[in-house]
Amino acid sequence: MPDTSCTPKGMAAQAGKRAGHDSADDHRGDAATIAGLKADLAAQAALIARQEVSLAHSRKIFDRASAAARIGVWECSLPDEQLTWTDVVYDLFDLPRGSALDRSEIVKCYPRESRKALTTLRSRAIAERNGFTLDAEITTLAGHCRWIRITATVECEAGEPVRIFGMKQDITEEKILSDRMRYLAEFDAMTGLANRARFQARLGHVEEGRPLGALLLIDLDGFKAVNDTFGHVIGDECLKEAALRLAGACGEAELVARVGGDEFAVLLGTHLDRGAVSGVARGIVEAMGKPVAARGQSLRLGASIGIAFAEAGQPCDLFAQADTALYAAKAAGRNTFRIFKAEAGMKGRSAAA
Repeated sequence: MPDTSCTPKGMAAQAGKRAGHDSADDHRGDAATIAGLKADLAAQAALIARQEVSLAHSRKIFDRASAAARIGVWECSLPDEQLTWTDVVYDLFDLPRGSALDRSEIVKCYPRESRKALTTLRSRAIAERNGFTLDAEITTLAGHCRWIRITATVECEAGEPVRIFGMKQDITEEKILSDRMRYLAEFDAMTGLANRARFQARLGHVEEGRPLGALLLIDLDGFKAVNDTFGHVIGDECLKEAALRLAGACGEAELVARVGGDEFAVLLGTHLDRGAVSGVARGIVEAMGKPVAARGQSLRLGASIGIAFAEAGQPCDLFAQADTALYAAKAAGRNTFRIFKAEAGMKGRSAAA
């Protein structure tokens, strides 16, 4: 009889039970794995959601700060020159937000000098793979004049520039304030002429390669009597009128300044010879001698002028020389001018023109 294998019924039953148990364990393991994965996904989704909320909040803060500070972000891809702006930059140029941008048209908003400076700095930054900062004037598409501060950085890939990006900030108010402070530091608030500080600064540059031809010191004759008789208000009106007349008579001057209460100074360049300088002085005396109408009063002033030529001695002595000549003009009867002469100055005198 052929051999036949047989398995006891008890053993078969136990094997079936073990197989069923293993299958249940595998099912439970798969379910646990899936549940774990779902938990991980849920946790990641919750994290992403929190990050999105945080990012949205940060973006909201950035947008508000950007709008408050009038700072926008820009970028320009290279070499196709495609621009991308944030909303604030659109606002700076008075363009509708999100509108198409053409760089060749945008650069037309920059006046010639600003455009030249921008082109030079931008080209250099791209060539040298670095960046730049520029304060530039623009005229917006709506015709408004603004000043913006541009910061730029060049980004490279494999050593080649691929884009240039940075920020643009509205600094119009800062520029106005800066110009105002500089004006107050260099100009006389009442007359609009250069003040003593600016005059002295220019005089100090004589020995630094910026020569002068002549210095005229002018003193208003009769001003003290007018000021004492009619008061400071009318006196101030006289000073303003004198400044206008002086500026009008010195069209070729390098600098016209108020250096004291009723004292003025004129710096002339080297292109004027002695005859021309004397002509300027005569014009000043004539202009100042005309009646001044101030608040119903017809007043008469005059001008005494001392002239010193830079060639007469050291530049540092120019003011003292002109002052010596001024006193000589006053001693000669006022409403006239005198020219300092070195040989006469050694004796404390100044010769007439």
